[in-house]
Amino acid sequence: MNKRFLTIAAALSMGVALTACSSGGGDEGKTGGSSVANADKPLVWYNRQPSNSSTGELDMDALNFNKDTYYVGFDANQGAELQGQMIKEYIEKNIDTLDRNGDGVIGYVLAIGDVGHNDSIARTRGVRKALGTGVEKDGEIVSDPAGINNDGKSKNVQDGSLEINGKTYTVRELASQEMKNSSGATWDAATAGNTIGTWTASFGDEVDVVASNNDGMGMSMFNAWSKENKVPTFGYDANSDAVAAIAEGYGGTISQHADVQAYLTLRVLRNALDGVDIDTGIGTEDDAGNVLSSDVFTYNKDQRSYYALNVAVTADNYKDFLDSTVTYAPVSNQLDEKDHAKKSVWLNIYNASDNFLSSTYQPLLEKYDDLLNLDVEYIGGDGQTESNITNRLGNPDKYDAFAINMVKTDNAASYTGILK
Repeated sequence: MNKRFLTIAAALSMGVALTACSSGGGDEGKTGGSSVANADKPLVWYNRQPSNSSTGELDMDALNFNKDTYYVGFDANQGAELQGQMIKEYIEKNIDTLDRNGDGVIGYVLAIGDVGHNDSIARTRGVRKALGTGVEKDGEIVSDPAGINNDGKSKNVQDGSLEINGKTYTVRELASQEMKNSSGATWDAATAGNTIGTWTASFGDEVDVVASNNDGMGMSMFNAWSKENKVPTFGYDANSDAVAAIAEGYGGTISQHADVQAYLTLRVLRNALDGVDIDTGIGTEDDAGNVLSSDVFTYNKDQRSYYALNVAVTADNYKDFLDSTVTYAPVSNQLDEKDHAKKSVWLNIYNASDNFLSSTYQPLLEKYDDLLNLDVEYIGGDGQTESNITNRLGNPDKYDAFAINMVKTDNAASYTGILK
């Protein structure tokens, strides 16, 4: 299996040569002599659903680019509710030791990944809904950062309350912000690690809980401050290091069933390339015995989207999630190459430095591409610009299918314009 992960440096050096190649619909350079036009080749959007970053409205033009276009991700709202509930239940269970300064106020800080990312928006809303700190605007909980709010006067959040063991506690979002570095990359772990130091220097023992929109930022804050100060930290993604850290006091995380997502990302392409029913090997058993049960995924036909379901990972079950790169057993059977000929796939990861995608998702993809007889070329972006990625799609003719992970959810046309 030829697996190539092009580094940014290497890609830049190749950019000139690639852009000189044909990007039209001719036959030259197409795998196996395929005459399929690029605009008609199977396409899967994954991890970042084409949508308006301000309103969350889905980009149905991108999701209906051709008859073999789909999205693969996870149920963001279901996962967000699980995360919020996990934090609330932890507070209720540990209230006797959680209020560090005994002021009757449970103060938490929140690391927001990307204010324009629909998953990040959902997670912020999920935490605020569960803890009663959300304020509504136009029927939705506001997901904008609160900034510094130790005085409880921010307009983006409100004080919540929890009745525990006959006593009423105030719950306050002391601070929250988007974790963006000086270069513009969001979900930035280093920024989160620095920010927790700034927050705690100001708030001290007012901080009782740390919440994060993902484990990359959560673990950075945990290692920088929370672990030593024994403050529970909650993240999202069930990265291996975060799951292991639960034994050391990390409060918990959410598994978005990356094993199922990675399988679906490539399986949908495999089915389209084989010309079989899209449900093959998903809800319907394939010729190798691969099949998913209905409790691990859902399919929304109107949105042309497959969603993996989420699971809370806490001290009660974390040992079952210690290795996040193990393929999901029910769909780990090798396809026969005689019936499923090898095909070429171009797949990009929006940010080669993203902890979840690089340490969990890609290792899973690399195992499934073998099982599904797909020769995948992995392209790592810089997390800042679409052009850093699209410049390396200069000759789509040579690929049979595409899997795209955008930097920004609004930018689907940057890719479909090339394929057209």
